[in-house]
Amino acid sequence: MKVILKADIKGVGKKDQIINVSDGYVRNFLFPKNLAVEANTENLNKLKAKQDSQKFQKNQEKEEAMKIADKMSKIILKIKVKAGENGKIFGGVSAREISQELEKQYKIIVDKKKIDLKETIKTLGMQNVEVKLFEGVIGKIKIDVIS
Repeated sequence: MKVILKADIKGVGKKDQIINVSDGYVRNFLFPKNLAVEANTENLNKLKAKQDSQKFQKNQEKEEAMKIADKMSKIILKIKVKAGENGKIFGGVSAREISQELEKQYKIIVDKKKIDLKETIKTLGMQNVEVKLFEGVIGKIKIDVIS
């Protein structure tokens, strides 16, 4: 019997996948636990509509991420820190601080986890930092650390 899974089932399949399983397994396990629905034309049409909607949503998010990446490439983020005489920073500039300054200065909201910073910035001057905005969309931002 062909069924559409409503949830991930280990060893069977993933959510929204169409699989062919025995009638007994469907009647005794999948249907009573509400883990699957029969793959009739109505349910297949609902699944297709849901997948199309998800695809459209993903494309919208990707376009938005590309706009933000384009905007980021044109800005220079200035971050003021306390520094010693030899140009060493007390502490460092972390991804959290970069995220907060982006929001404060340019109204761009980026999660600190998406900022690709190998280690905190500990020197004054210009730094280039990558921000992973979406799958395959990476924004580059110039950060000017000043004392």
